[in-house]
Amino acid sequence: MPAIWSGTLSTGRSEALIHDPRLPLPIAIRVHPRARRLKLRLDERRELLLLTVPPRGSRRSAMDWAASQAAWVQAQLSRREDRIALEPGAIIPFRGAETRLDWVPDGSRTPLLAAGTLSAGGPRESFAPRIERWLRARARDLLSAETADCARRAGVTVRSVSIGDAGTRWGSCSSSGSIRYNWRLVLAPPEVLRWVVAHEVAHRVHMNHGPGFKALEAELFEGDAEAARLLLRRIGPGLKRIGGV
Repeated sequence: MPAIWSGTLSTGRSEALIHDPRLPLPIAIRVHPRARRLKLRLDERRELLLLTVPPRGSRRSAMDWAASQAAWVQAQLSRREDRIALEPGAIIPFRGAETRLDWVPDGSRTPLLAAGTLSAGGPRESFAPRIERWLRARARDLLSAETADCARRAGVTVRSVSIGDAGTRWGSCSSSGSIRYNWRLVLAPPEVLRWVVAHEVAHRVHMNHGPGFKALEAELFEGDAEAARLLLRRIGPGLKRIGGV
């Protein structure tokens, strides 16, 4: 859970990283035009704190509030697990199932998934990048197919589907119809990936989270959307510690 404060803030614009001695990590301020309160979040991948603020208020008040959350930040840091590198011998989830990574020196450079093992040959030093490229490609294929099916059932068009590595978001949908997903969704159980797709496609009709959006999301997902959301919330931090730099 992010730390939250319900006050408001004065001039706002995004700023460079701030190093406050009262906090163990640098902090980035992000002004959001629709924000009604301060929100502090730990971005584990980039090793920094994200402070979202409303468009009115004082930066000093915002930073003082963030500093008052130092105990919360330390608690989050103490619960972190070590990052899992995509190296031979590592065990990672793929579509929710435990998968072992294996380097086969004389094997094909193209990764091969069989019997719970994802193996690849070629130079040892390029093993991790090859595995991540393979995972990203599978994510793009699966998410593109799921999105096309979901959009067809919703009666909407999707301009493009792309894969990225956002620090705090699993998916985003622009008003122009472009949808972007975090590639690590391919590591999650299939129902989690399907729920994120249903969520983003529903935004093609409702650019909000009101009752109409919720009803369409549930219709497109064809399952317990709340259970899928809570599952992703529980496993998400662990998925974001897999791979990457």
